[in-house]
Amino acid sequence: MREMISCDVAIVGGGIVGGSAALFLRQMGFSVTLLERDWCGAKASGVNFGGVRRQGRPLEQLPLSQRAHALWGRLPELLGTDAEYIRSGHLKLARSETDLQSLIAYRERSAGFGLDLEIIAGDAFRRRFPALGDRAVGGSLCPEDGHANPRLVSPAFARAAAASGAVVREQTPVDRVERDGDRFTLLCGGGLEVNARFLLNTAGAWSQRIATAFGEPVPLESLHPNMAVTEPLPRFLAVNIGVEGGGVYGRQAPRGNMVVGGGRGFALDADRARPQRDAVLTLMRDAAELFPQIAKAHVIRCWTGVEGYTPDRNPIVGPSRTTPNLFHAFGFSGAGFQIGPAVGEALAELVRDGRSSAPLDAFRIDRFPPTP
Repeated sequence: MREMISCDVAIVGGGIVGGSAALFLRQMGFSVTLLERDWCGAKASGVNFGGVRRQGRPLEQLPLSQRAHALWGRLPELLGTDAEYIRSGHLKLARSETDLQSLIAYRERSAGFGLDLEIIAGDAFRRRFPALGDRAVGGSLCPEDGHANPRLVSPAFARAAAASGAVVREQTPVDRVERDGDRFTLLCGGGLEVNARFLLNTAGAWSQRIATAFGEPVPLESLHPNMAVTEPLPRFLAVNIGVEGGGVYGRQAPRGNMVVGGGRGFALDADRARPQRDAVLTLMRDAAELFPQIAKAHVIRCWTGVEGYTPDRNPIVGPSRTTPNLFHAFGFSGAGFQIGPAVGEALAELVRDGRSSAPLDAFRIDRFPPTP
């Protein structure tokens, strides 16, 4: 016997974007059904590194990133938990003078966005961060960036949406999506049928399926970030660490564990991935150059996930080019955690007003020619 739900907005994908969109839509008075084929926050939104950073983003992302920064500061009010969110500061390291000049240039380009970047080098850098190894020659500090626990944040948005009246269905795959007149029909596992006036496609690396169903396939590649965490160590690092040019990133959790990332895992199939042994060994070797304290630490867990990457590494956020009342938000290319709540709020505005107060033109789906 088929169960029927009729609502204003159906959301496919219960990560941080889908969950926050559901919450903000409910606050605007819309009826919402959030559908997640696994558990909310179990995919990329819940297994990422946990960095909450604005520094280093393309300039076109900074208005959204600044908006998200304000929302992160309201987590206890929005979610009833701080989800271990700490504005520890984000220090982007330079391993050469060329890297340092690149960081200086970014500070100049991003002036006016409120990042308050501070370039630190030479003896001042050594005095300020004595725990770091000799590999770095300086860095750029964004003092109010930080980190959070992704395993807590992303599910908390879905729970808050449910508490505010959204229908949240986990373990509910969407088998088919159709448009019937001015409404969408979603046929789901377990005999559920959802009818909605608006549809939000926030299904992460699997969003391509919905986009393709409405005649707008886009180039989306699945990649698998490689991460590891050590046993608890004495506190030596307060800031969240990135590296100019990429390669390694790290932070020390409140309980002392060092979380590090770099390299890639490998796909088991379209839905699952595993860490790669050689990549983990390389990661720990490179991380120990930056953080000598972990050279002999035991790795207690390593993991990866499935993330969707666009060719230009900017997300797709905004209206469909083919279908009224369909809005996309995917392809965050490994950098969606921090801006996720602002994207969710922007989607809610698109539903309510037909436009967002945050500039989204750089993220239009039609910047990519249709793929065959």
